[in-house]
Amino acid sequence: MDYRFKLAKRMLFNKKGSLIGAVLAVTIGILVLHVNFVIFQGLYDAIVRDITEYHNGDILVTDEASLIEKSDTTILNWFERIPYVEAAAPRLSTTGEINITRNGQLIQEPRVRLLGVDPLRDVRASAAHQTVSEGNYVYARNSIVLGANVVRDLGDVRLGDSIQVGVTDRWGQDQVRRFIVSGIASSPGGQGLDYTAIIHIDTLRDMMAREGYTGSVMVKMSDPARAAEVRDRFLLSFPNDDFIAETIEESGEQQLAGFRSGIAMINMIGYFGMMSSAFAIVTIQMMLVNGKTKEIGIMRSIGARRKDILVIFLMQGMLIGFIGASVGTGAGLAYTFYAKETKLSFNNSLPLEVNYDWTKIAQTALTAFALAVIAALYPSYRATRLLPVEAMRYG
Repeated sequence: MDYRFKLAKRMLFNKKGSLIGAVLAVTIGILVLHVNFVIFQGLYDAIVRDITEYHNGDILVTDEASLIEKSDTTILNWFERIPYVEAAAPRLSTTGEINITRNGQLIQEPRVRLLGVDPLRDVRASAAHQTVSEGNYVYARNSIVLGANVVRDLGDVRLGDSIQVGVTDRWGQDQVRRFIVSGIASSPGGQGLDYTAIIHIDTLRDMMAREGYTGSVMVKMSDPARAAEVRDRFLLSFPNDDFIAETIEESGEQQLAGFRSGIAMINMIGYFGMMSSAFAIVTIQMMLVNGKTKEIGIMRSIGARRKDILVIFLMQGMLIGFIGASVGTGAGLAYTFYAKETKLSFNNSLPLEVNYDWTKIAQTALTAFALAVIAALYPSYRATRLLPVEAMRYG
């Protein structure tokens, strides 16, 4: 082992207080970045997860004319013959009014999003049925599932209650049907169906006078990485139709764009915090240089070159960087593991979707190590400028 490394290690470990302070500075910088990433990237991924599972699927097919006239069976059969497509389901939505009479008083909710689903296909293509916290998902043409916020606005709605739902059909006529509440849907985070009423798609088609029409088709992939490939093949297969097929990144772009900018800003703040730890290392290294002035003078007087002194203090910076990056990365991984295993959420909000981004983890550790080495440059240079006779006067 190089004698300069031995000297660097001995000089550094003899000042345990300085070593601990420098390592903590690097560790905290890395840990802050890890915590920011887990929380904000986890929240972003959770929003993408919920939009995918509840609304858009891995591929969302719509039409330029807002409604798809082609038979949904044709579209569904096309997708389901693709080996890496797990399922596809049609949906139709509109805005309606819900009325319920409670103790002789009429309670109205005038603008509720009505979502028509094919129950047999929807449970395979989406996770909407998993949000039903009470009762059952839509199973008959006269059953309805109410979102938790719709239930709140209507008052004390219970399973089995009879409610009236009204919509305006394509001819401008009001159509009213009576439904039995079969389930109540609730999901944290605002991306679920809490503000929606779900009914059978054929019932909604009848009420809207849109027999055979579909609003959209959501496609669930067994291999989401091939979504773009399937989208392109689908559009090539129906060149004469005005279909719009989008992956989740495209269909959810409007909701996600602003959030991505916020994540970038938070990460930038985190890196500025890491840079502040570099200033702490500069201060500690300067203290080490000042505390070892006599030793530097002795080494210079017995033949050590300025280059040797420079290398010794740079190696101290590398040791600080390596130990700090290791401890900080370990602490960050421990926090990530905890957040992932506990499905971390705050005040019962959206559970974070936590993943191990090894590229980001390695990048953060290497950045912290590099900053520690860079922070050691000036103190190392200062150490080389000490003249032997001048340095030996201190002691």
